[in-house]
Amino acid sequence: MQVDAIRQIKPGKNIILLSPTGSGKTLAFILPLLKMLNKEVDKVQAVIISPARELALQIESIFKTLQSGFKINACYGGHPITTELNNLSSPPAVIVGTPGRISDHIRRKSFDTSVVSVLIIDEFDKSLELGFEDEMSFIIRNLNGVKTNILTSATPAVEIPDFIKLENPIIVDYTDSTNAKNQLEKKWLRIAGTDKLALLYILICHLGNESSVVFCNHREVVERISSLLNDKDISHGIFHGGMEQDKRELSLIKFRNGSHHILLTTDLASRGLDIPEIRNVIHYQLPVSVTAWTHRNGRTARMDKHGRVWLLLTENDYIPEFIEERIDEEVVNTDCEPPLPEQWETIYVSLGKKDKISKTDIVGFLMQQGKMKKDEIGRIEVLDYASFVAIKRDKALTMVRTVRGIPLKRKVVKIQIAKI
Repeated sequence: MQVDAIRQIKPGKNIILLSPTGSGKTLAFILPLLKMLNKEVDKVQAVIISPARELALQIESIFKTLQSGFKINACYGGHPITTELNNLSSPPAVIVGTPGRISDHIRRKSFDTSVVSVLIIDEFDKSLELGFEDEMSFIIRNLNGVKTNILTSATPAVEIPDFIKLENPIIVDYTDSTNAKNQLEKKWLRIAGTDKLALLYILICHLGNESSVVFCNHREVVERISSLLNDKDISHGIFHGGMEQDKRELSLIKFRNGSHHILLTTDLASRGLDIPEIRNVIHYQLPVSVTAWTHRNGRTARMDKHGRVWLLLTENDYIPEFIEERIDEEVVNTDCEPPLPEQWETIYVSLGKKDKISKTDIVGFLMQQGKMKKDEIGRIEVLDYASFVAIKRDKALTMVRTVRGIPLKRKVVKIQIAKI
């Protein structure tokens, strides 16, 4: 898919790139984009629109890892507008952001739109949904110098509005060329009565410590399930649009590093997030469309890995007609034990990339000053102004007390258990 996309994406062409979630579409459009950028131009040359801030940040991160010499800035709601205005005062070659924030910057004239020649709409089926249409239309009207349009999605057969003016598009379609369908088991469970919370608890006990994402249609349901799991003392994270950005980010960090194996979420987490190796997708509430069904399931069985999909049904629920695949009934033991506590705890470190701190610095500090062994330190994520480290749970509190007051690279540092 990537080779084909790179071959097809050329200046002046309109491309629709369709490929399953997790197949590498971001690199497929970034690599040819880099060839279209001009180092002699000190204005914004390309705009990438993302339906979610996490996806915008992920695109920015992937772009930066290529070390191309071109600057990129992410713009999104929940991020200080003053920081973004300061970044845009020295224009990047590429802006990536959500429709609302990019349209805001265009209204503010934060950057010169006259040189923008490439427009990429990532996950365009979501970006073009009702609610984004006004902003999308406004953005496209004001990017009238665009010569190359690239639209990506994991879902085929999405109607493209006329205002995009996508003439003679080349369609690169890999939605049916993956073996993921053969690696994705689909099962349903039914409970007598209507207590779906009880059914979810039984399934969680059955799955043990396998990584699982539980999808709901509403954030209130996410919170309600979270309360149940708290009562049962089962570690988990939550992720939905009503949360503050830093709390959403920490929840994903903890899920990635194994501090919890269960993530309760809305469809906000169904696409574009960096949460690999998920074993189970659980549809606590049934998806409302084939698009939601496709994107939720795309969180597992990625990159040749096996995965399972579970539909939870009460006696009044029926599998939607748009789900045409075979789904087998599963019967699980209702007497199984709850999952064991996770092995890892997440530690917050108050220094990040902007402080010239690296993963190597953190590991050295924890081993020398914190008396940690290498196998007691897990995944490390270094952000701009903070870092997060997975530490063996039974060692975490002792380590925090041991390093209290000790500088890291001659810098004052706060190290504590990360709390949402």
